[in-house]
Amino acid sequence: MARLKEKYEQEIAPKLKERFHITNPMAVPRLRKIVVNMGIGKALENKQRLETAVVDLTAIAGQKPVITKAKKSIAGFKLRAGNPIGVKVTVRRDRMYEFVDRLVNIALPRIRDFRGVSPDSFDGHGNYTIGISEQSVFPEVNVDKMEFVQGMDITFVISGNSNEQSRELLREFGMPFER
Repeated sequence: MARLKEKYEQEIAPKLKERFHITNPMAVPRLRKIVVNMGIGKALENKQRLETAVVDLTAIAGQKPVITKAKKSIAGFKLRAGNPIGVKVTVRRDRMYEFVDRLVNIALPRIRDFRGVSPDSFDGHGNYTIGISEQSVFPEVNVDKMEFVQGMDITFVISGNSNEQSRELLREFGMPFER
């Protein structure tokens, strides 16, 4: 079992239950899934970028990503509907907890001039999104073989119904919020 999952079940869930006066154990905020998305704008010019992003995201998430395609044609970007423009992966269960553990303890501290993640990036329903400017902060990505620097968005989908509950859940997981 993932170390963070065990910590959630034994320490974090009872703490949240007591702090927010929750009587129903199913109403305690929990992490449902994590979606990692890489939008590759240059994929139209260079197909190699898409393949490299698939390899990097597979190493980071531990499972194969899906190639996303454009929904609309946009003439200004020379984009047609159906063109591949990104990759995404949805991580659940034990892999999800292992991903959070690696993100919080290894990847985020490796970012240059890191002062914490924004505490205001919640969407009003309790979900949280952060952006990372390059994939090289993850130890799974081999920097020597890396051809392109690519950013990514990481969305935490949380079952809590408020931003405050979700923020407290992520804080208990060790998410370093700005002060």
